[in-house]
Amino acid sequence: MKRDSRLSDVLHVLLHMAEAGGPVTSEVLAKAMGSHPVVVRRTLAGLRRQGWSVPDQGVWIQVGKSVVAEHRGSVLMPAASLTKLATTLAALDTWPLDHRFDTLVGIHGTLHDGVLDGNLVIQSSGDPLFVWEEGIALANRLQELGIQRVTGEILVTGSFTMNFEEDQADSLADLKQAMSAATWTGEVRQAYGNLAPGTPQPSLQIDGGARWIPAADLENVPIEWVVRHQSLPLVAILKAMNIYSNNVMAEMVAELVGGPAQVMAKATVAAELPAGELSLANGSGLGVENQMSPRVAVAMTVALQGKLAAQGFSVADVMPVAGEDVGTLSDRRLPPTAAVKTGSLAEVSALAGMVPTAEKGPVWFAIINKGWDIPDLRVQQDQLLQAIQAHWGAAAAPTDMRTKVIMQTGPFRYGDPSRNQVAQDVASE
Repeated sequence: MKRDSRLSDVLHVLLHMAEAGGPVTSEVLAKAMGSHPVVVRRTLAGLRRQGWSVPDQGVWIQVGKSVVAEHRGSVLMPAASLTKLATTLAALDTWPLDHRFDTLVGIHGTLHDGVLDGNLVIQSSGDPLFVWEEGIALANRLQELGIQRVTGEILVTGSFTMNFEEDQADSLADLKQAMSAATWTGEVRQAYGNLAPGTPQPSLQIDGGARWIPAADLENVPIEWVVRHQSLPLVAILKAMNIYSNNVMAEMVAELVGGPAQVMAKATVAAELPAGELSLANGSGLGVENQMSPRVAVAMTVALQGKLAAQGFSVADVMPVAGEDVGTLSDRRLPPTAAVKTGSLAEVSALAGMVPTAEKGPVWFAIINKGWDIPDLRVQQDQLLQAIQAHWGAAAAPTDMRTKVIMQTGPFRYGDPSRNQVAQDVASE
């Protein structure tokens, strides 16, 4: 990679001014453009005297394939939720963008006059985004097929999680609760409000409870499969996961890929990562054991863009976008249409992604800061991106990098009844 040493000096000045609490503005950037490396040395010396840990701050900024600035860019640092970049990349390397996770629903027993004398059977393949809206729509489809009451239980097998519950018992309780509006809480009613106007409120009565059983227990049980519930497409699942930096979803996706070791292996190959700059203990970023260099964070984001662009999408379709998505960006002041991923631990704040500029086009960056004042670190990160954009010119993201996956619209709406297909219809396709 080519390296612009003058701009590298600029970034060093900006980074360390931010650490010292000074404002990072376009004027500071312009002044720094003429600075001599001695300014960097003096700044570092001053910061050390003030007690700042300069080695704990990492930055990598890249335009195209050229590194324009970096500070400890190849050093392993706690990645926090930048780990989800690796999980996202590994998922895209495992399945196509339109991949859907199936949840099969069947009946074991006899159905007569709307009463299933037996059990409802759910076979899950690990849908990471099975929420209240999905359960409500599924119950409505079962009632449309003539099932109004189940005298037995809901038997669930496979990797099933609902509403991102970490306790399996909570997921199973939520599934049963979604089936009948008579048992809904305010939270469920709020989710129902996201469904299309006129959506029925289900009243499917389940006499028994809901429990998980191993698949082996169903091997010799006659089951009539009646519905195939399909998840949202993979691209929307990844977008939702990253908008809210949802750890449960990320862990589920990582496990479906094959576990953190497989995530790391797939991401390393897909982004051609240098050896020794990515180390993962899980797929979400929880814990300081997950580490990466700023250079690796940028390389994975660029690899994501390449993989997505080949299919008509972009990083804006799997990452939150400033000015458009809320979640982790709700309190940030980032340049509009920048596609970014945040990361936070008790003493780590990280940010990586793409910021659009008029002169240089998409600028790829990663910032990993270690320190206890997380709100202040976030402000400094935002100011750094604003200053870079001010120097190279404010611009919106190019057309091919504008968001196409807008959650809760069109094919990306939770609880879409069309994703509950009658099993007989599916078998005849």
